[in-house]
Formats: sequence, structure tokens, C-alpha cells
Amino acid sequence: MKKTLLYILSTNVLILCALPGTSQLPIEQSFIFEEASFPQCHASTLVATPEGIIVAWFGGTHEKHEDVGIWYSRQENGGWSEPHEVANGIQHEDKRYPCWNPVLYLSENQELFLFYKVGPSPREWWGEYITSSDFGKTWSKPHRLPEDILGPVKNKPIARSDGKLLCGSSTEHDGWRVHVEIHDPKLDRWKKIDLHSDSVLQVIQPTLLRHANGRIQMLCRSKNNVIVEAWSMDEGDTWSRLEPVELPNPNSGIDAATGTDGTHWLIYNPTTVPEGEWGGSRWPLTLARSKDGKEWHKVIDLEIEPGEYSYPAIIATDDGSLHMSYTWKRERIKYVRIDP
Repeated sequence: MKKTLLYILSTNVLILCALPGTSQLPIEQSFIFEEASFPQCHASTLVATPEGIIVAWFGGTHEKHEDVGIWYSRQENGGWSEPHEVANGIQHEDKRYPCWNPVLYLSENQELFLFYKVGPSPREWWGEYITSSDFGKTWSKPHRLPEDILGPVKNKPIARSDGKLLCGSSTEHDGWRVHVEIHDPKLDRWKKIDLHSDSVLQVIQPTLLRHANGRIQMLCRSKNNVIVEAWSMDEGDTWSRLEPVELPNPNSGIDAATGTDGTHWLIYNPTTVPEGEWGGSRWPLTLARSKDGKEWHKVIDLEIEPGEYSYPAIIATDDGSLHMSYTWKRERIKYVRIDP
């Protein structure tokens, strides 16, 4: 078998590519929209429903602008619906705040949640959410989360065996710090659990991977040029100390998912930050896989040309497919489907 890597360079096509140990691999990709009423967009999220994939993101004049709202699109008739704004930061006639970092989640009872943040900056924002009972056709009015609870800050939550929802979250107002938030839907109560780390580590935006025997792995974005991890042996009630792993990170968002066969998948920018600079290159954008969450192997470069390809999201569906979305140069949101 010829061992090659896939480089996705065009849009709206089906590509066949040979990967190590595989036959030809089908790749589907498209832009969620070609043109939109907003000039910039960022921070996409996606979820699989019985009626297709839904993607959401924030869009507006530019990040932090008060007109930034949460937009979404649904798979329809082999394509994507027109983008619609589903949430905004309007407080009253004379005050509006930007929205940030939507996160989609479909509960076991088929209620669709869209978590997001509202506020002038990540140091001052708060958490809100809306729900849909018809897979994104209509949405509820916004609900504000309890004080000090943000909900999942960038990446999707996971359901525990006891029915509680485990959310990876973080704050930026007192240094970069990660924590988890556990929601009990029966009592509608939240619990916040802080993680411990060396003071040198500056980490946010955790993504969660489920392993065997109730173990959960957390992987985080950092300012330390590496991805940082922690482990829980009790489904998120207690955690090990945060520790760096041998995966580069240019101060940019990541996401991960576990496939139906137990393979773990990570989508990230495998670069670092040059000394003295705030951020590093957000290209290429790479997909890697692992059997144990410790040893990762590069599979695909999704983007290789210079530009910003960032804040990825990834989910695995019951048919074995991987679905990904990410920021494409802050101009569009790109979607990729792979059957590994």
C-alpha cells in the first residue's frame, strides 16, 4: 500500500486518497457558505442529528465587535441552508455585547443545546444557552447560566454513565485556568471543579476523550508551546495534575473525539510560538490519531497553504465517520467528512 498523506486544496469535491494501512479513503469537503452578511467568522462547532449535521459559529464585523452574533446552518438537500443568526448579545435598546464560542450538544432525549458566551471580552463574558426540540428548526429564548458557570467554553461536553453532563471550561480573568463543570439534568444543578497545575502552565479550552473503565482524558490549549493534559479515573469528579505532552501548540484551539472503534482523533495546528511573539502559525491544520491518547500519529494535513485555519471542531458518528469544521481565514467556515 502506498503511504501518502492527504492535502485538501479545493472545495465541494469528493477526494480519494491512500493512507497508511488503508484502501482509498473518501473525503468530502465544502464551505458552509460562500458569501454572508458578516465579513468575519470564527469558532465553529458541529453536532450530528437524525436529520443531518448542524454547524454553528460566531460572525460579525470582527471578533469583539458588538454586532457579533451566533449563526448556524443545517445540512439540507445535499448542501447547507443559508446562515441564520440564532443568538445575539442585545441587552436592551442601547446596549449590545459580542457573542463568542458556540458549542452544540444533542442530549440523550434528543434535545439540542447551543451553549455560547456573551460579554465584552473573554475576561468578562458569561454563559448562556438556547435549546431546540426539532433539531435546529426552531429555538428557545436564551437562558443565562448560573454565576461563575460558563458551560462548555469551546469544545463539546460528554455524557457520564450517571446521566450527568461533563463540560470542559476555562477562565481568562486571573491568568489562564481550566476547570470542569458537571450538570445534573434531574436537579438542574451545576458543580464546578478546578484543576491543579504548575503555575508556569497557562491553559484554556479543554477537550475531553473517553477511555475504558471510566477514564477521561483532558487535552488543553496552552501558552506553553505544547498541548497540556490531565486524567480522571472517576468520570470527571477528580483529576490528576495538568502536565505537558509532546504535541506542539501555537496558542490555538484544539479538539478531539473518540471513534466507534475506540480510536482517538485530534485536530490541531502542529506549530509553536516564536520567542517573543503572542501567537504562532495557525497552519497547517492536522488530524492525528491514537489508540491510547498518549502516542499520536499524524494522518492528514487538512490545510497546508499559509493562512489561518483554526479553532477546529470534530465529532465521530455511529457509522464510523469523522466530521470536522474549522475557521478558514476568518472569512468562511469549512466542513470536512472522512470515513476512516
